[in-house]
Amino acid sequence: MQGERKREILQIAIEIIADEGYSSLTMRSLARASGMKLGALQYHFRTWEALLRALVGLIEQQIKNQWAHRGLDDGSTVYDIAVFMLEDTSAPGDTLLNDRLWPQLWAMEQVEPLVSDLLEEVYAEYLKLLITAMEKVGTDSPQGEALCLMSMLEGESLFTGEGRRWEKDRGLVRDTILKFIEKRYG
Repeated sequence: MQGERKREILQIAIEIIADEGYSSLTMRSLARASGMKLGALQYHFRTWEALLRALVGLIEQQIKNQWAHRGLDDGSTVYDIAVFMLEDTSAPGDTLLNDRLWPQLWAMEQVEPLVSDLLEEVYAEYLKLLITAMEKVGTDSPQGEALCLMSMLEGESLFTGEGRRWEKDRGLVRDTILKFIEKRYG
């Protein structure tokens, strides 16, 4: 029961970050949104650091579950990985993989070194998948091209995501990225 309640609290934290921005996430705001007193929240997460560790752990677990569900592994192509990153893979009401959360996590990494350190494993695995796929097609600089592609894929949601200035051009940007990848990597 306690594990389920912790997960519910973490999901509420993700929703706060995605909907209101990371600066709106505090222990007090999370307690209020979870319908509990601050002391009750601290029973589950004694410190801000404990909350952040659990939050990033849940995000990492859910991302890996999505990778596994979609069959992303060392045998994936560059195109497969790009399609996964560009598609809205979240279920209705699921804020984890939507484009409102990722810019907030990026911003949070800039002020919370712990978040940056904790998300490093997710990015390292993502980079490894891309490097492996790049090596299979014989690129001259697998790591360099993988990092460039990661920047392009993540930048797509920053510039054309929900509520962004160029949101109306999102389909065009996604199609252009995929055509580029198909042409370059087969």
